[in-house]
Amino acid sequence: MSAQALAALHARCFTIPPPWSAESFAASLGDPACHLEVTGAAPTGFALFRLVLDEAELLTLAVAPEARRAGLGRAVLSRGLEAMRSKGARRCYLEVAASNAPAIALYHATGFRECARRPGYYRSAGTTPCDALVFRAELG
Repeated sequence: MSAQALAALHARCFTIPPPWSAESFAASLGDPACHLEVTGAAPTGFALFRLVLDEAELLTLAVAPEARRAGLGRAVLSRGLEAMRSKGARRCYLEVAASNAPAIALYHATGFRECARRPGYYRSAGTTPCDALVFRAELG
């Protein structure tokens, strides 16, 4: 999946936090510490991870609005976590908007637990600031 395609899908999925640019995705795709999981031949979702030493971070996860509630997010998350585990990650962190109830439910269902809160972290013009929740999962 190209950086442009990732950015276009991301823009369809997010307003808070703001969607990533194609340039941001290109930088991540060029980083050997990053790992991308996609949902098959005609991708409608993806998860992007970064590994530093024994800690992984889920940088972003997106599933097209019309493809949600079909298990695609869980699939790319699970595959990505397994890839991180196989590369030596012992734990994985992520950050999610406190207002994103579907994502929070997914993260809880896949073993993540809230470990911190960043009040008013996400700010966009014309919107009320939104807290960021930091989650962690032990990968064993």
